[in-house]
Amino acid sequence: MSCGEPHETDCSEVLDHLYEFLDHEMPDGDCAKFEVHFDECSPCLEKYGLEKAVKKLVARCCGQDDVPSDLRSKVMGRIELIRAGQVVPEREVTAETNAPSTAQE
Repeated sequence: MSCGEPHETDCSEVLDHLYEFLDHEMPDGDCAKFEVHFDECSPCLEKYGLEKAVKKLVARCCGQDDVPSDLRSKVMGRIELIRAGQVVPEREVTAETNAPSTAQE
């Protein structure tokens, strides 16, 4: 997505890191750049507003469960691998969740 106008911070960068901005997980300097971008770019501001509304709705409907810190770390680690262009093996992801049960029936 791009509005076609030149910006100091590219629309694709803003959209790639939108959830980090929404979750307050980025340095203050980057947040300031994003805020300037939203002031200049109505399509990105609209996308930000939509994602913020979805996040509020999800929090209201599903926000009662705490996410285990080890799960959060694993998910964030895989996101970083994907952003770095590394392939994350599907088997590795499903092996942890679909391991055979050792309980006797």
